[in-house]
Amino acid sequence: MTAVIVEAVRTPVGRRNGGLSTVHPADLSAVVLNALVERTGIDPSVVEDVIWGCVQQVGDQANDIARNAVLAAGWPETVPGVTVDRQCGSSQQALNFAVASVAAGHYDVVIAGGVESMSRVPMGSSGTFEGSPYSPAFMERYNGVKPNQGVGAEAIAEKWGLTRSDLDKFAASSHERAAAAQDAGLFEAQIIPVTTPDGTVISRDEGIRRGTSEESLAKLKPVFKADGVIHAGNASQISDGASALLIMSEEAAARHGLNPIARIHTVAVVGDDPVVMLTAPIPATEKVLAKSGLALEDIGVFEVNEAFASVPLAWLKEIGADPEKVNPNGGAIALGHPLGGSGGRILTDMIKHMQVNNLRYGLQTMCEGGGQANATILELIN
Repeated sequence: MTAVIVEAVRTPVGRRNGGLSTVHPADLSAVVLNALVERTGIDPSVVEDVIWGCVQQVGDQANDIARNAVLAAGWPETVPGVTVDRQCGSSQQALNFAVASVAAGHYDVVIAGGVESMSRVPMGSSGTFEGSPYSPAFMERYNGVKPNQGVGAEAIAEKWGLTRSDLDKFAASSHERAAAAQDAGLFEAQIIPVTTPDGTVISRDEGIRRGTSEESLAKLKPVFKADGVIHAGNASQISDGASALLIMSEEAAARHGLNPIARIHTVAVVGDDPVVMLTAPIPATEKVLAKSGLALEDIGVFEVNEAFASVPLAWLKEIGADPEKVNPNGGAIALGHPLGGSGGRILTDMIKHMQVNNLRYGLQTMCEGGGQANATILELIN
């Protein structure tokens, strides 16, 4: 069976302690779940599973937030939910699991997406309890080095000869592109406004900093090395947000009278060096292109998550893609990176960009904790 995407939505991305910080992540998830129902007219009872990405599964995000989101949305108790963690790529992985389940005939209708409220459940919360995720055997294998993403981002910059100027120029461009996309109304079709508990309506991404320049970024101090090149301005923002995609078999979409937007052409997932951690998008892209039978030139848009500016810049050097096709509406440096929701946020933006520009193929990849990366190629259905 062929899996197709029928609709894709997201919340605005809120800044840390910003407009969405007062919204419980289950309620934030419910917003996008109900938006899929409103846009497509499907009865929630036909949804056979909700596969939800979330990284810090403690506190407000504990106890299977996928199931709690379904219930917070007011959906029938018969609709199940499962929460997955592939670190930053959790909601992209949720999509890939959903697609595989439909292709195998297990589901006809499933929702994939994710959420992260980094204001309410800070990054690293799941690792604050007694003990360590890195066992003695792990530490012995990697000579006692505990992985650190920021240190890895510095190592990537050094390995690929990326200067502070290179990174800051890229970061400024991310803000410039995101601001231009926001001004042109390109995000409006994908964003579902969120009403906070005090009645405030949040309808726009909060992280875009207009007027950001290489010169202004040059004033920021490096974070991970005294003489380093990585700082808060060329790294992804700490954010809050949720995203959701409705996946169906082609037959189910026809039964429900719905027109699919895109089909999932090819997916891949790889592992790479867990200490440097952030290089896996390179082999993931190579693998998914090889599996797909497509050439680099066939891809009309690339989304490479901007965890740190050094990640997409190293990817560009190795893959050789046209920089103008990469993150055309800005990325996580400008828009933010709500960990468990980012994969779905980026997929949603890529799908809408493909529709507006009539691009047949789009490729998304993300670096993930543990030295992993997902890659997904979507094909637009005209």
